[in-house]
Amino acid sequence: PIWRSKALSSHVDNGPRVGLPEAPLPAPLPLLEAAMKISQTSPDIPAEVQTALRERLGQQAKIQRQTTDPTSSSRHNSFRRHLPRQMNVTSVDFSMDTIPIRQSSTVSIGRIKPELYKQKSVDSEDGTQEPVETCGKLSFSLLYDYEEQALVVTILKALELPAKDFTGTSDPYVKIYLLPERQKKFQTRVHRKTLNPTFDEAFCFPVEYDQLCNRKLHFSVYDFDRFTSHDMIGEVVVDNLFELSDLSREAVVWKDIHAATTESVDLGEIMYSLCYLPTAGRMTLTVIKCRNLKAMDITGSSDPYVKVSLLCDGRRLKKRKTTTKKSTLNPVYNEAIIFDIPPENVEQVSLSIMVMDYDRVGHNEVIGVCRTGPDAEGLGRYHWNEMLAYPRKPITHWHALGEVEDCSGGPSLFLALQE
Repeated sequence: PIWRSKALSSHVDNGPRVGLPEAPLPAPLPLLEAAMKISQTSPDIPAEVQTALRERLGQQAKIQRQTTDPTSSSRHNSFRRHLPRQMNVTSVDFSMDTIPIRQSSTVSIGRIKPELYKQKSVDSEDGTQEPVETCGKLSFSLLYDYEEQALVVTILKALELPAKDFTGTSDPYVKIYLLPERQKKFQTRVHRKTLNPTFDEAFCFPVEYDQLCNRKLHFSVYDFDRFTSHDMIGEVVVDNLFELSDLSREAVVWKDIHAATTESVDLGEIMYSLCYLPTAGRMTLTVIKCRNLKAMDITGSSDPYVKVSLLCDGRRLKKRKTTTKKSTLNPVYNEAIIFDIPPENVEQVSLSIMVMDYDRVGHNEVIGVCRTGPDAEGLGRYHWNEMLAYPRKPITHWHALGEVEDCSGGPSLFLALQE
C-alpha cells in the first residue's frame, strides 16, 4: 500500500492507521545502516593491494619526517657575522650524525619521561651544591631584643677544630658579621692552645625585626698567629634566621664549620632561569630577582640593574640589560632576555651576568658577576648543561655573585664587558 512506503521514507510513527487493517512493518534499521555505510575499498583495486599500498606509503612518510632538514632562520645570520672568522659556520651540517648523544633516540619516541615534567620551585636551592669539607662544629644562640631592636648573638663554643700549629693545637677566635653590612663586625677573644674552645660571648646587632628576613649571619673561625698572618680555619653562614627560630626565645644552634682558606665576600645572589628552543635556535634568560646585594650608596642601598653579555671565544657578540630598580638590595625583575643562537653554535658560547649599580653622576659600578656556559665553573656549568639536557623547559637556580676577578676571561674581557 502507498501509506506504508511513505512511512519508511519519512520515518513517521508506524502505529495502526484508522480504517486500515493492521499489518507488521519490516524493521527500518538494517536498511538505514546499509544506506549509510561508506565503502572503505575501491571496486577497481583488490583489498590486499590497497593494504600493501597503505603500509608502503606510511613507511615513506615516516622516513621523510626523520630525514627532513630544518631550514636555517634568517635571525641567525647576524649571529654568524659576529663570530670569529676562524670558526667555519657558513656550511652547516644538519645530518642526524651531528645530533648530540643526550637527545632521545628513536627507540624512546612516544615514551613518557616523568623527569621532564618535574616542577621546580622558583626558590628551590637544593640539588646543585657540591659536598663541602667540614672542620669541626660551632655552637651559638640567637635572640631578638624587642626593646633595643637588636639581634643578640652569643657564640658559645667550638668542637673538633683542626690543628694549625706544630704543637698539634690552635689558637682559635671567631669573627661575626650580619650581612650584607660588613662595616660592623665583632670578634671573640683568642683562646690559646685548644681545639675545643668555650667562648660564651654575646654581641648585639641593631636591626629592625622585619629586616631580619633579608640578613645573613657569617661566622669566620681563625687561628691566631703572632708573627704571620692569621690562618682561616673555616666559616659558617646562616642564610635564613627564621628557619632556626622565631627569635622570641633564645635558641641554641649547632652548625658544621665549612673549610675555607680565605674569607668569602658576600656580594649577594641572583636568580635566573635558562631555556633553549633547539628548533627555533632561541635562548631565553629570565632575570627573576636578586637578594642581599652589596650596598653601594652612602644611604646603605643600591640602584641595581642586570647586564647580560653573549660571549664567544672571549669576544662579546651581543648585550642586553634589564630596567633599574631604585633604592633596594632585593630587586625583583621578572624580565626575559632573548638571544638567537643556532643549534650548531650553542656549545661555543657562554653568558656573562653582571649586576650593576646605576649612578646618575659618575660611572656605574659593578656589584657582582657570575657566568654560565660550557667553560664556566661549578653551578654555572651545571645550569648550562641542565638547560641543554631538558630543551624547551625553563631551568631556575640561585647563583652567588663573585668579585670582578672571578669572571673568567681576564681583565681585558672585564673591561670590554663594562663598555
